[in-house]
Amino acid sequence: MPAKAIAAVTFLVAYVMLIRGKVHPPYVVWSGSILLLALKVITPVQALRSINLNVIGIFIGMMILSDLFIHSRVPAYLACVLVHPKRTIAGAVLGVCILSGAVSAVVDNVATVLMIAPIALEVSRRLKISPVPFIIGISVSANLQGAATLVGDSTSILLASAADMTFADFFWMKGRAGIFFSVQLAAIASFYVLHLIFKKYKGNCVSVGSIRVTSWVPTILMILMMLTMAASSFLPDRPDWTIGAIALAYAAIGLVWNALTGYKPLDLARDLDWATVFLLGGLFVLIGSLTLTGLVFDIASLISGWTKGNAFVAYNVIVWMSVVVSAFVDNIPYTMAMLPVAQLVSNGIGTSPYVMMFGLLLGTTLGGNITPIGASANVVAVSLLRKNGHKVTFGDFARIGFPFTVAAVLVGSLVNWVVWR
Repeated sequence: MPAKAIAAVTFLVAYVMLIRGKVHPPYVVWSGSILLLALKVITPVQALRSINLNVIGIFIGMMILSDLFIHSRVPAYLACVLVHPKRTIAGAVLGVCILSGAVSAVVDNVATVLMIAPIALEVSRRLKISPVPFIIGISVSANLQGAATLVGDSTSILLASAADMTFADFFWMKGRAGIFFSVQLAAIASFYVLHLIFKKYKGNCVSVGSIRVTSWVPTILMILMMLTMAASSFLPDRPDWTIGAIALAYAAIGLVWNALTGYKPLDLARDLDWATVFLLGGLFVLIGSLTLTGLVFDIASLISGWTKGNAFVAYNVIVWMSVVVSAFVDNIPYTMAMLPVAQLVSNGIGTSPYVMMFGLLLGTTLGGNITPIGASANVVAVSLLRKNGHKVTFGDFARIGFPFTVAAVLVGSLVNWVVWR
């Protein structure tokens, strides 16, 4: 059997098993990865290179800071602020999702989910509602705003590299409004969808009393980390692993502070979610095999063939095919494969390359919101819910992610076309 077919079948079988949820997810993805290695579809070196160490570093660093953050009681304090007696329950839930989007514009999506999820869990506990739609809303909001700035998501970094864009170009570029504003208008549409979903929570919040914060140090470390991540975008030739290294560095500072002050007993082997670390690593290998065997590039070639001639048709094929593919395939290798295709298509039909590349970024970034494994932030969000005793099915996720994605892509892609065509 050709390597492409083996990689495709292995991925599909693993995906079905993840959907069914009968086997522990890390076992599924690593069984598939080991099979690919045994059949020599990919080499050990290629498998290691497929693992995005930047995302893994962010996840581990944020797990540590998030644990200290929770213990500081700041999430509980913020929950008290949001759960104000004069505020509706739906307003409180939506407010945290908006907070997630705002943070994600300057912090990686995975880091944002790890940072905001404790607040959501605390608010849902106090409101006595299920945190499942709440956490899903946080994740999809983070993924949306990840496309707004250079530091918001790995795909934004890939776009900036291909288009030679600076941090400021995302806001204003060549006398036109940057992609930041397309994302914000898309956010208005998608947050309205969340409003419709969350309005079933009737009534106002109740007073939950006051909360005493035990320490502001973890919060300060998180704020400094965000500022450092944003500032790092101005470094020339910034390495791909910079954001992950920053997260790990601040986590190390937090661990040293914790050890010196005796602030919180912390067992890294027991308390942190290492299962999700292994799940992410295995997913990167599985998805990397699709790129290494040429399947992702075959998809790119098909799109290129379909989009010759009509600029508007070409644009929409790139946008919506990106949405569909990114719902099932990691958007980083897909974006890498499709950026040169978008540039070639725009050159062939005589339109701006930016309209195609920005449309690609919107499609790939938002498409991952349809399924729980379409984006790393979604995987993390679902894992956090399971860790707290809440089961999440593909249907649970899609009921929020699908309408959220459609609304955001429709508005964002239309605005982008009008501005950059």
